[in-house]
Amino acid sequence: MNTSNSKNKTENFNPRTAGISTSKKNNDDKPKKSKSREFFDALIYAGIVAFIIKILLFEAFRIPTGSMEKTLWVGDFLLVTKFTYGATTPRNIPFTDIRIPYLKLPGFKEPKKGDIIVFDFPGDRDELESPEVVNYIKRCVATPGDTVLIKDKKLYINGELVPNPPNAVFDKVNRPENFFNPRLFPKGEQWNEDWYGPIRVPKAGDKLKIDSSNYEGWKMFIMKEGHSVRMSGDGIVYVDDKELTGGEYTVKRDYLFMMGDNRNNSLDSRFWGFMPTENIVGEALIIYWSWDPSISFLNFFDLLGTTRWERIGNIIR
Repeated sequence: MNTSNSKNKTENFNPRTAGISTSKKNNDDKPKKSKSREFFDALIYAGIVAFIIKILLFEAFRIPTGSMEKTLWVGDFLLVTKFTYGATTPRNIPFTDIRIPYLKLPGFKEPKKGDIIVFDFPGDRDELESPEVVNYIKRCVATPGDTVLIKDKKLYINGELVPNPPNAVFDKVNRPENFFNPRLFPKGEQWNEDWYGPIRVPKAGDKLKIDSSNYEGWKMFIMKEGHSVRMSGDGIVYVDDKELTGGEYTVKRDYLFMMGDNRNNSLDSRFWGFMPTENIVGEALIIYWSWDPSISFLNFFDLLGTTRWERIGNIIR
């Protein structure tokens, strides 16, 4: 056998002349995507990335009312961090008010006093939940276990006077201490928005004494925690058809007390009650755009002319 000839044949072997396809040739044979298909794929990828960013990282929010003026103006557009307190999967079917179960991821910190928070509105004082999915923005003034007291427009937390936010706004109406606003939470208390409390912000595990004297004020709170509640003719309170042991109800969740910086033009926890921490959407971070919303978008150039350039890029405090 001539081994040298066999060796030469191996070394001179050329797959192209032998008719064997290479990987490069296979790649060349693949049909190329059309420009429209490439554009469509790019849109899908961009949509997926945008969805992930919206769910886990940031979400845009527009200020619709004046309850936070002059900290935030109607027409301010904000970026809200979703990951600060823990992002969640969608709470409702998009573009509907149909709520769905959701999952919450761990956050980097707990909400603290002074934070400006966007949250899923839990509903008015006398309704089980909001009939529509709507986000509110307020300042957290008290956390679970704190005691809130307002005396002559001055806020006290756990007995200590809290400085007003730098841009807080108050009206000049003199509301005497004995003036009663029947719209406030909890129902039946002889308070008004300038003379309010004291009231403790519930935290998980707290024991609430419920009897005939405060039943009407707290029954909706218990129902919002997922229970049925009733009171018998002799004043005994039943939760889920079981008599309260010692007349005390055990709180299931942690809550915050939220107030607007425009203190006399804000429907906040003084009116609708405590905000469950699980309703937090995110923390307000920065103003990325601002203009006068009273100008119709149809008059775009007039609207553009109202841009508040000095507010753009401001960190929210």
